[in-house]
Amino acid sequence: MAFGIGQWEKELHDQLPMLDGSPQKRAEELDWKEAVVPCQSWCRGMLDLSDEVLVLILRLLDPISLLNAGRTCRALFRVCSCSSLWARHCQKFFGFAFTSATSSITPKDAFRLLHMWKNLYRTLPCNRSLQEKLFTELPLGKYWIQWLVLEEIVPLPSVKLPDYDIEQLWGIKKEALEETHKEEPEETSTDCIFKYDWRELYNLTITHHGGFGNVLQYVLNQQMDNDHGELEGMYRLYYQFRFQWQFSYWLFKQPKPVDRQLRTIYLQWKKYNKRKISSWGTAFCDVKYLVSLHHITSDYWKGKLAKGNENIGIQTVENYFSMCKSLTAWILGRDWGRLKCRKVYHDTLEGVYRVLKKEMHTTLIDHEHFWQVAKIQMARVCKLEETAVNYVNWKMIDSVPYYKLYMVSGNSVYLDHIKGFLQRKRLINNWILQEENAWVRLLLPEELYQLLEFDTKICEGNLHGDTLSAHLSRIIWLYLHSGQQLYMEAVKGFVLECAQASLGYYTLVTSGFYSQFVHLN
Repeated sequence: MAFGIGQWEKELHDQLPMLDGSPQKRAEELDWKEAVVPCQSWCRGMLDLSDEVLVLILRLLDPISLLNAGRTCRALFRVCSCSSLWARHCQKFFGFAFTSATSSITPKDAFRLLHMWKNLYRTLPCNRSLQEKLFTELPLGKYWIQWLVLEEIVPLPSVKLPDYDIEQLWGIKKEALEETHKEEPEETSTDCIFKYDWRELYNLTITHHGGFGNVLQYVLNQQMDNDHGELEGMYRLYYQFRFQWQFSYWLFKQPKPVDRQLRTIYLQWKKYNKRKISSWGTAFCDVKYLVSLHHITSDYWKGKLAKGNENIGIQTVENYFSMCKSLTAWILGRDWGRLKCRKVYHDTLEGVYRVLKKEMHTTLIDHEHFWQVAKIQMARVCKLEETAVNYVNWKMIDSVPYYKLYMVSGNSVYLDHIKGFLQRKRLINNWILQEENAWVRLLLPEELYQLLEFDTKICEGNLHGDTLSAHLSRIIWLYLHSGQQLYMEAVKGFVLECAQASLGYYTLVTSGFYSQFVHLN
């Protein structure tokens, strides 16, 4: 059967009678007892609307949403299969003015087939399964040639077919075939063989049928009685792996000079596994690992960019790395050390992603937009570096909430918070280094003493748990971010208490050992 799903829909449609505007009658016909509503009731639902009104509402939906709406119930299924709705989508997406009078296929089935084929053919450069079907299984079967009739550029050798095959596949009458394309027949053959390039045959087909819409309608009529299981299987494979295929093709199939440059930019100032990078572009390459090196590529891999459109999403990725190239050139043109170059680059990219994340998830971001945001973020990174005074401080404050808030907003009040944070960190360090606290430094466990040192990062992940280090981390965190002296006193009290506990433990152990030694003697 040509259309398993379409035929089932048609049979179900025939079983359902045409419904009038009466909500009670509609509920009885659909056997939805819970849907029966008294005619005088003030409570009305969507299904109480007439079919004409429902069609006007459903015209506002895109094809996927229209399909989803049709899956909710039998009433909406019938209305969502309305030919006028799908004819509009055929016109909008394929430039195909659908006319039922000259077509043996429903607009819904026509849209379904064209949608699958067009999406598949668009991924031909990176779709290995379709490449194998079109490039290795020569001569091609008539089913696939019929779809290729719709494409102007086909990367296949010239067509060599007898006139009757060309007439059947392309719909071109024998009289329209030019004698200059006629090949010398073989001695044992009586067929008239013609040789055409695909583009020439495409243009001839358009001329012969009087427009692309007529060609579409001709092809769909030819495909009506075919089994489309293989096309549907390929489309499911494409839908599952489209982001992976598209990204791998973009990353590895660039011309050699561009490929070397892209690889450099992709790995610039990144910490990466050299063993995994050594297989770059080969069949054994861990592409998923490469994806994880950048936030934007990770989002693309998961289908989060540009509302899940793989083609627009990959343009965003391309524009992002174009911005990275400009950013790298700008940074390397400054008299900075490698550590500062890397820090500026890394923090700028983090800031760009943080600012544009929501926008990238919905639309295409061009290179210019990326670059404008990057320049603002880079200026803020440099301002934060000046505030931190030195590289040690700068590395320490990048996990502080004020750091991220300043990167996003540019509000100078957060710079003051950062200065206060560093001053309070220094006060804790100076206190533990005082001469009177020498005994504390000797008795305090190493994990607690490290928390009091100036260059130790205290991250939010260290604040949880019932350990002594987690408890001290929480008190220090409160002091560093609030500046209240109460918490500084709590830090001192807790540290002294831990040191005294250690002293008591050592005293107990020592006295026990001494008593045992005396007893033995």
